[in-house]
Amino acid sequence: MHIVVCVKQVPDTKIIKINPKTNTLDRRSAPAILNPYDAHAVQEAVKIKKKTGGTVSVLSMGPPQATAVIKKSIEIGADQGFLITDRAFAGADTLATSYALSKALERISKEEPVDMVICGKHAIDGDTGQVGPGIARRLDVPPVTNVIEVTEVNEQEKTVVIKRKLTNGYELIQSQMPCLLTVEKEINDIEYSPMPNMIKAARYDPIIWAVSDLEDVDRSQLGLKGSPTIVGKMFTPPRPEGGKKLEGSADEQVNQLIEILLEKKDLFTLQSSK
Repeated sequence: MHIVVCVKQVPDTKIIKINPKTNTLDRRSAPAILNPYDAHAVQEAVKIKKKTGGTVSVLSMGPPQATAVIKKSIEIGADQGFLITDRAFAGADTLATSYALSKALERISKEEPVDMVICGKHAIDGDTGQVGPGIARRLDVPPVTNVIEVTEVNEQEKTVVIKRKLTNGYELIQSQMPCLLTVEKEINDIEYSPMPNMIKAARYDPIIWAVSDLEDVDRSQLGLKGSPTIVGKMFTPPRPEGGKKLEGSADEQVNQLIEILLEKKDLFTLQSSK
């Protein structure tokens, strides 16, 4: 069983600021961390490995300093890590990112066939949730999103049973492997790393590939050139206003409430027409 987890280095969005002149994230204003959803993806891969045996690899695309998130993944329990880093990848949107990662996954699979790819639900700096399904489409494997539990892995029949979250409940899906999962945070709890893992992570050197190390790459689909989407504007949303307190007698409060509802009648009409 070979599981590959795609991970990303992101700025800590609890601290990061927005540049008021460019309306873009000021990535220097916050420390870089392993995307939290990806941490749960790594933890789930390790959990599956403990039941089935095999290997957990992690794959990331980013600048050279992104080796830090691979080391963190090794600390959680991954066996090996790959980083694809090259100026040609710079400025990639989700389409170009999924293309680059799929090419790296193809090379990894040639060395050791991949049974399952796991991604976090989305990255906290982009929040699109598009890269995982994009990789699945390029690799022509079934994607299962919003996974909250992997209930069964059958290596002989090459199937996996997955519980995924819906808006009003959940559903159980059986998928053929290889497949790609995107996971929610609630799928597991991040465990404390044992000392041997921490020592291994500190000493570990990830495998680093440039574009030239990948096969059959169309450079026009990489980086800024291969990105048809752009961020037109980014801004901090206004703080929500507090609720209005109704005062006076019961009759006075009823009258105040009627006035408020009449003021917002257009809003209610619009919502009811959907």
